[in-house]
Amino acid sequence: MLGLFKHKSNVLLGLDISSTSVKLLELSRSGDRYRVESYGVEPLPPNAVVEKNISDVEGVGEAIKRLISRSKAGSNQVAVAVAGSAVITKTIEMDASLTDAEMENQIIVEADQYIPYPLDEVAIDFEVQGVSERNSEQVEVLLAACRRENVELREAALDLSGAKARIVDIEAHAMKRAFELIKPQLGSNADDLVVAILDIGATMTTLSVLADDRSIYTREQLFGGKQLTEEIQRRYSLSFEEAGLAKKQGGLPDDYEQECLPTFKEAVLQQVTRSLQFFFSSSQYDDVDYIVLAGGTASIDGLSEIIENKLGTPTIIANPFIDMSLASKVDADALANDAPAMMISCGLAMRSFD
Repeated sequence: MLGLFKHKSNVLLGLDISSTSVKLLELSRSGDRYRVESYGVEPLPPNAVVEKNISDVEGVGEAIKRLISRSKAGSNQVAVAVAGSAVITKTIEMDASLTDAEMENQIIVEADQYIPYPLDEVAIDFEVQGVSERNSEQVEVLLAACRRENVELREAALDLSGAKARIVDIEAHAMKRAFELIKPQLGSNADDLVVAILDIGATMTTLSVLADDRSIYTREQLFGGKQLTEEIQRRYSLSFEEAGLAKKQGGLPDDYEQECLPTFKEAVLQQVTRSLQFFFSSSQYDDVDYIVLAGGTASIDGLSEIIENKLGTPTIIANPFIDMSLASKVDADALANDAPAMMISCGLAMRSFD
């Protein structure tokens, strides 16, 4: 079985393997208050991860090794995630009297009904969600299946780094878990809101819509901050690495703020609008109450204001660390800057306390 929902008690590092970097977070908790013990971001070699798939296991493994060492993390046990597009999830109903072992056997026997891949190519896991609303003698069971290769490549990269994959989660689930930390920022009725989380990474934008405390829609599109980096690279004759650094740290010529950046912000606005239109056209909803911007691209100055003004929907930048205390070795400014990009690693690190 895959271990997508395994419950463990000791410290796990949340490790998000994205297309341009690996991001690590270690949390501790006292009562209901979290504390950031260590965190870090390490760039990946070009094309080491393409569209959420690892293509250079060694490059990713080396980056993880550097990151764990540099962040002085207190564990080498890791929770990682696979992209939602790599996972098939389905809710099925089963007899409430079955034990976990009996459920597992029955799911394996019947799995070919739910999963369109040969069973020897997939890893399967399940979690009981609660009693069925239609029949109190049945329980709703969330079934998750993922191509085994996606899991094995992540495990191989971690093995090379000296770390161990203890949990393989789903990115959308990690994002939803981290969103629990953002909820208080949306007011007292946050549970009743329809919230669109737009995770705008380097190459991929993922829209997750939450309603009634459930994830009701997820869609990935090829679009991200890499387009701005490439435009900086072309316009100012920089290497890709120099362009990425300049985008983050500033120091570019004046015409960047006047010409280059506004064009990209307009492109982001178009993507956000288009993503929401896809959602509206495939659901009963025609509006969302809140937009939460996550991912590295969300840090761009003024982006949330542009989206809020244009769409008329309250928009905030994701920061799951607002109410957390920090260990002395954690750089508060760097963490605040990286916060929107740390949502998935934060949701993964929270698995320590399940």
